[in-house]
Amino acid sequence: MEDLAARLVRQHAETARLLGVDFVPAYKPPGVENQASEPPVAVVTPAAVALVTPATAAAPDLPRDRDASQRALDELRARYESDAPHKQFVTAHTRIVWGEGDPCARLVFVGEAPGEEEDKTGRPFVGRAGHLLNKMITGMGLQREQAYICNILKTRPPDNATPTGREIELCEPYLRDQLAIISPEVIVCLGLPASRALLRSEESMTRMRGRWRTYTLANGRQVPVMPTYHPAYVLRNYTVETRALVWSDLVLALERLGLKPPQKEAQAVS
Repeated sequence: MEDLAARLVRQHAETARLLGVDFVPAYKPPGVENQASEPPVAVVTPAAVALVTPATAAAPDLPRDRDASQRALDELRARYESDAPHKQFVTAHTRIVWGEGDPCARLVFVGEAPGEEEDKTGRPFVGRAGHLLNKMITGMGLQREQAYICNILKTRPPDNATPTGREIELCEPYLRDQLAIISPEVIVCLGLPASRALLRSEESMTRMRGRWRTYTLANGRQVPVMPTYHPAYVLRNYTVETRALVWSDLVLALERLGLKPPQKEAQAVS
């Protein structure tokens, strides 16, 4: 029977294969470039050879069973619908917009709240901003289905208003549990309200974006967070500078995942 380390290595390699990665470079922490290190361990997968270091193999929360994670997400949604925290504040919703994507996604995008098109379909980010987000994800070399996309609020505020502190307080615990089930490696916060809510910060987006922060999941695990501009903001401020800033944030997220950006900014955020 294979030991735990070997099983974790194999699971990590399989996830890399599913994301289209045929290798993962060995990682050295900053400041240890000149120290001797153990050679990476080669692991054969059905489609490729993945290289991971012993430190990577021992990392917590490596890929789990997707069916089990999806069941846990469905159970959490049922609890949300039963608790109905949105009934404690004014909404303009017709559908609950829970979230969608890979239940074991390495990358999660979190917005603030559904809009009109999302409310009509029950799906997150399907309007104009959603179309731009899809292009951003494709530009990163991924498919929408490989990430997980959700919002802090699961119902549309009246006139797409910015969520209030009380609304976030009531809904954020369900997001925290949702993220704990998915257990991503990186979270990208889309927009100032979502970034401030998750990071408990009053800083401007100018100060937050481009800098790594952390978010503590319900299980106590800390996940790196990259705040960036909301796609709707990019559409309103459609300049070369804004698009370049967003793309640079997405590149940082890719690098944190050990992935290489396949496209330039002009192709990805356009």
